[in-house]
Amino acid sequence: MNLAKYLLFKYLRFDKTQPFITLSAVLAFLGVSVGLMVLIVAMAIMNGFDKEFERKLFTMNYPITIMSPFKGNINDELVENLKNNFQHLKFSPFISTQVIVKGTNNLEGGVIFGIKSSDEKQINSVINDALKDTELKDYEILIGQGLKNELALSENEKVTLIFTKADPSGFALIPKMKRFDIKTSFSSGLIAYDKAYSYTSIQALAKILDYQPNHYDGVHVYSKNPFDDISSLQEALPMGLRAIGWWQQNGNFFSALQLEKRALFIVLMLIILVASLNIISSLLMTVMNRRQEIALLLALGATKSEIKKSFFMQGIVIGGSGIIFGIILGLFGVWLLSNFNIVNLPADVYGSSKLPMELSIADFVMIVIGAILIVAFSSFYPAKKATQIDVLNTLRNE
Repeated sequence: MNLAKYLLFKYLRFDKTQPFITLSAVLAFLGVSVGLMVLIVAMAIMNGFDKEFERKLFTMNYPITIMSPFKGNINDELVENLKNNFQHLKFSPFISTQVIVKGTNNLEGGVIFGIKSSDEKQINSVINDALKDTELKDYEILIGQGLKNELALSENEKVTLIFTKADPSGFALIPKMKRFDIKTSFSSGLIAYDKAYSYTSIQALAKILDYQPNHYDGVHVYSKNPFDDISSLQEALPMGLRAIGWWQQNGNFFSALQLEKRALFIVLMLIILVASLNIISSLLMTVMNRRQEIALLLALGATKSEIKKSFFMQGIVIGGSGIIFGIILGLFGVWLLSNFNIVNLPADVYGSSKLPMELSIADFVMIVIGAILIVAFSSFYPAKKATQIDVLNTLRNE
């Protein structure tokens, strides 16, 4: 029998005279398993929140937005040229301005968009679900569910909007005010948008803001591959216009999420590192307890590489079995949290009442590779230490 394998199975067996060595090995196994499980579940949660916020922001911020520094600087001719040149993209021109929405007893600030309902419904699933088969006409308004609840409004009720545009009256300028009929409400899943955004017909808002016919502030663009399309779209735009991606509008937010994800990965990987210290202590205790046997084996012709290999394999078996068991526990935890509503979240804050779980392949591979490297390094030092025993002194004195 191969000496390394013989010593591996011999030293892994429970030793009644030294039970603490076996206990230390079991603790190392459990530590690696639990650490890996926690890391997998935590990365799945972080990645799930990242993707969930990305999906919500993708819908309400649009993949690409064409903007102009001047109001009303985009016209129908430009929009039609873009539709002809980029037939795989969908375009929805808009007008926007800041407003104050006046309720019965309070006021709320926000942004109103003038849109063509037929175009907007093709690129915004939230608007499409709210309007369904109808369209915004005249002075009808679509408001967010958060704003509707905040001002205690109901459908078919009238609401007053105060615009930043002022009209001259006598010796002063007074803000322009207009009453709109509430068509219905929408819910994006994020309270920040539900309380701030509202929509009306583009003709109504253009009339209020004194825009020329068929002139717009910008164009919302739907693209399945916005990272690839934004550069070609920018090249086709006249000077002064700019194509902005949703990731550019929310860059700081996603940078903070990525930083938090990396920090969490490093902190939780330390759990596996601490657990691997038990592997080192277990192997070192085995080495110290078996000094006579190791010295005798070396004296009888066993090579140092065989001794080193046996202890290295022992560490790999303890840590490797912990990694396998930890992966099983981690994937089971992800499945459990994904399919059963164990944790309830406030939907208006997180966009979903269910805990989002999404474990990416890249994260999983990185976790497993990191755990394998830690276990390998933890097994190498005790294995090397076992070959540094002084054979003559050990046999003479022990």
